[in-house]
Amino acid sequence: MILADKITNLRKKNGWSQEELAEKMQVSRQAVSKWEGAQTVPDLEKILMLSRLFGVTTDYLLKDEIEDEEFTDDADRVPVKRVSLARANEFLEWRKHAARRIAAAVFLCIVSVIPLLLLGAAAEAPGHVISENMAAGVGLTVLLVLVAAAVAIFISCGFKNAPFEFLNREPFETEYGVDGLVKEQQKAYRPTYIKINIVATCLCILSPIPLFIGAFTGKDFFAVAMLAVTLLAAGVGAVLFILAGVRRESMKKLLKEGGCALRDKRENRVRKTVSTAFWLTATAVYLGWSFLTDDWDTTWIVWPVAGILFAVVICICNLLTDRDSEPD
Repeated sequence: MILADKITNLRKKNGWSQEELAEKMQVSRQAVSKWEGAQTVPDLEKILMLSRLFGVTTDYLLKDEIEDEEFTDDADRVPVKRVSLARANEFLEWRKHAARRIAAAVFLCIVSVIPLLLLGAAAEAPGHVISENMAAGVGLTVLLVLVAAAVAIFISCGFKNAPFEFLNREPFETEYGVDGLVKEQQKAYRPTYIKINIVATCLCILSPIPLFIGAFTGKDFFAVAMLAVTLLAAGVGAVLFILAGVRRESMKKLLKEGGCALRDKRENRVRKTVSTAFWLTATAVYLGWSFLTDDWDTTWIVWPVAGILFAVVICICNLLTDRDSEPD
């Protein structure tokens, strides 16, 4: 007996329709239909889920020569956590709040250097009202306070997210109604998600304009002030990316289907490779320009520009991986 027939028999013995089995397996009814029609074969993760769901061994499911059902010992079965409708709502609501906190923390990190830059420029301006030592001391103090506040927010979010960590680490099932609820929210949120990403991308692309304007004037303090504006614009862009992305990822997490974990790993690997290549290139550009011109007072501009461009590169990378992961 082949796998397709075994799935059909076990489903009927439990009195489930294809829709009900699909709901329990977190896949579409068409996927179950293809399994039972021997058109496709479930991946290993789904085989394990079928084994737990029907209470049979994986050997029985995978080996055609085994005709009689081999049931697993309940004492040895690992219980799979179930996400109720209330729990799913709680998770989605928490991630919405977490997105705001994480975005605020990232914004603090980005703008933390602005007081140091402005005070340093003010100390070097003609008729300065603050000494270089005072400017450095105050600027560094503000920077450390803002970074410490950001770290505190990150740690707080980590602790509050602990009850939902099993969604990342363990197999789970959703109760009836969860899948439909999340899909409705995802569909309703998609236009907003697209608009936020468009605005954030435009902000990141246009954010260097104040920096270029400041550089062309030749006035040091004005150039630094324009750099601060550039950082603020990039920070707002990053905030928008996080606000949209965290909420969307929380929905995707509850709607995991066959191959989703593998796809997430592939996307993370792509992002890691792109990030490594980008920053190695930025470092090479900085060092090459600095050593060739010996103008270290100017070449530092590579880093804020690289930070802005990095947000754009990651956005494009996300859009490409999202497009590749869309079902045909």
